[in-house]
Amino acid sequence: MKRVFAFAVAAVMALSLVACGSKTEQPSAPATNETSDSVQVFKLGSIGPLTGGAAIYGQSVINGAKIAVDEINAAGGNIQFEFNGQDDEADGEKSVNAYNTLMDWGMQVMVGPTTTGASIAVGAQAAADRTIMLTPSASGTDVIAAGDNVFQVCFTDPNQGVGSADYIAENMAGAKVAVIYKNDDAYSQGIRDTFITESGAKGVDVVYEGTFTEDTQTDFSVQLAAAQSAGADLVFLPIYYQPASVILNQANQMGYAPTFFGVDGMDGILTMEGFDTSLAEGVMLLTPFSADAPDERTQNFVKTYQAQHGEIPNQFAADAYDGVYIMKAALEAAGCTADMSAADICEAVVAVMTQISVDGLTGQNMTWAATGEVSKAPMAVVIENGAYVLPNA
Repeated sequence: MKRVFAFAVAAVMALSLVACGSKTEQPSAPATNETSDSVQVFKLGSIGPLTGGAAIYGQSVINGAKIAVDEINAAGGNIQFEFNGQDDEADGEKSVNAYNTLMDWGMQVMVGPTTTGASIAVGAQAAADRTIMLTPSASGTDVIAAGDNVFQVCFTDPNQGVGSADYIAENMAGAKVAVIYKNDDAYSQGIRDTFITESGAKGVDVVYEGTFTEDTQTDFSVQLAAAQSAGADLVFLPIYYQPASVILNQANQMGYAPTFFGVDGMDGILTMEGFDTSLAEGVMLLTPFSADAPDERTQNFVKTYQAQHGEIPNQFAADAYDGVYIMKAALEAAGCTADMSAADICEAVVAVMTQISVDGLTGQNMTWAATGEVSKAPMAVVIENGAYVLPNA
């Protein structure tokens, strides 16, 4: 049986996709916008592709963040949020425009942007303005390089490459590996680079490498034929689910059935319109989130998400949900009040981010380095009958 392994130690993405139209979520607020000595209402913004080819990611982030905001506000604690989500179509320039729109609105803290390219662009502006930025899903190392005010909920790209190579070395010894990656995408290129370096150190036999670009991601017959000719029985795909779906279909059509091993960008393939989900049967993901986890908090989140959006939440929704609670914990630890400026809040939060520990949907005892990287452990899930389940569940 063909098996597809996907290694997801976070998520997310540096997409440069052509989108159509734009969409803006209307701001949502607690029952009262008034800030008193006991209730502090902060303006929280988020940015992501709500339209276009990457919309599945941005919509998940906005949806997950809004659920957390609604929960926090309904609980009636001292810290509450007014929320505003903006569309950037996964475009850096449009993301900066969305950021400026949020700053004009009065944004004080940000859980976003969603994709790596957009986050790099916004991170530079947020660093200059001294706005605290916690991206739920942008995994590139260049994102947190923008400044000490930028933090991540997900793992970095290098960690995915290293972790994937380590997994193959430890669990699939003797495999002949082919790599197919997108060479005009920082996300894909970054994971590929660390994968190749770690593979060399761990003795993983890479027998073929093939590349593609945004303009050539509709036909992989040459790359697949070359991988097959090289004797590859495992194909590593450090790419997003859209081109991965094409690869899986074309490999199936040509009768080539290696093990496919992907990364966190594969999350979303099960809900891709027109994709035959039987091709993903047996997918294993080392992911920070499983919708089938039995704990009460996860099940409540999944139930709420399904009721509101009619589908199972992915890891990006869970990362954004956690992101809002992380921001709340940081504001509490820093003793921030809603009458503080965004810059003053930034300085206060930066000072405590390396001191807090947060339990969430995507990790227990999550902590942050001064560089902005998160520390948390992934869990394993398997795709069975079109759904993610815990192994041996």
